[in-house]
Amino acid sequence: MMMQTRIDALKGTEVLQSGSFQQAVQGFVETFKPEATYFVPDDGVRSCIFVFDMQGSHQLPIASEPFFALGCEVTVRPCMTVEDLQAGLGASGL
Repeated sequence: MMMQTRIDALKGTEVLQSGSFQQAVQGFVETFKPEATYFVPDDGVRSCIFVFDMQGSHQLPIASEPFFALGCEVTVRPCMTVEDLQAGLGASGL
């Protein structure tokens, strides 16, 4: 899965200064052990992208709620590695 969090500039400054954002990121990293974590500006706002394995939809609140609590927009999308794509194409007969 790929999860992206976005927070506006003013609110982002507030949660960074309080340490709340850093705690949310640390908790996510400890829980989900993402294979990649990126911090990027996205359309003028602070954004964080995690690529991780989610074992089931029941984990969605665990992953997203700490960021919602900070006022972040959260987007979750399925994504695949090259190996996942090859396995999926093979299973589909392509």
